[in-house]
Amino acid sequence: MRRELMHMNIAPINSALSAVQTATPTSLTGKVSMEMLDKTLESTEKENANLVKMMELSVNPNVGSNFDLSV
Repeated sequence: MRRELMHMNIAPINSALSAVQTATPTSLTGKVSMEMLDKTLESTEKENANLVKMMELSVNPNVGSNFDLSV
């Protein structure tokens, strides 16, 4: 059985956060930076949800692989 190593990439979050820190909230750059951070966090949440789902399935990988059929 092959197991894949999953890791969380925080580089996009770090770059978006640094852009937010250097810009003023009322400037266009500040608004764009906030949107970038929002989108990055949103995609990270989706990735984390998928990772949790994969971890739950890995606890008992045989669940759902067999079924009984009677005719």
